[in-house]
Amino acid sequence: MLFDLRGRGRRRTVRVIYTCLALLMGVGLVGFGIGGGFGSGGIINSLTNSEGASSASFASQIKKYSKLTKEHPSDLSAWENLTKNILHEAGGEQYVTSTGVVTSQGKTLFKQAAQAWDSYIALNPPKPNAELAQLMESVYMETALNEPAKEVEILQIAVAARPTDAALYAQLAEYAYKAKNDRIGDLASEKAVSLAPASDQARVKKELAEVKANPSGEKTYTTTTNGKTYTGKLNSKGELAGREVKTTTTPAGKSSSAKTK
Repeated sequence: MLFDLRGRGRRRTVRVIYTCLALLMGVGLVGFGIGGGFGSGGIINSLTNSEGASSASFASQIKKYSKLTKEHPSDLSAWENLTKNILHEAGGEQYVTSTGVVTSQGKTLFKQAAQAWDSYIALNPPKPNAELAQLMESVYMETALNEPAKEVEILQIAVAARPTDAALYAQLAEYAYKAKNDRIGDLASEKAVSLAPASDQARVKKELAEVKANPSGEKTYTTTTNGKTYTGKLNSKGELAGREVKTTTTPAGKSSSAKTK
């Protein structure tokens, strides 16, 4: 998975995954490579031994497998290869900003990859391609299509193939909480904690609990102006977009209560 450390909520997730001491190279969490976009040298290239392949070759392969899927819509291999080559094409640096955010053109390709993947899964493969699923992780992350529920589906396939990977379970827990699926989030969180080294289990449990409490990673701020207290989140200009908190005065000996409007 590609990490944008400047992105909202990413620092906390990275801490969880580093805590798990899982491998950050290869499948899953590094996805397409850290720090250099997710083009050359990433998993996509290593899977198909196509390092150095040109965008034109990916385009020709996309055309080839698009035709095959239309002629043979039940061909699992054709859908796999179509998805993979679209991801190859989307992996070009021209489709990703310097901060790791996918451009509008890249998102269009990711949507095509998602459609091809959905067609593949709709054929109910007896054992979904776990390597392809791990490539699809970056399609649904925040910097791409931002579909946490679909990310959960992908990660469930990934953890089935790597059942002892604490980091993948931590990632599954994170996205399940983002998708408001606390049941899967809690199960994945428990698994991540149990698979983490004993010395780190308390920390992993604490940080995943923080993810559950605040999946978006946004902080809530409180300020007092002219005797009035406001609470809320910062907008894009760094200004507090909050609501006034009204404190109800109570007789001595009793606690006061706060209301928002």
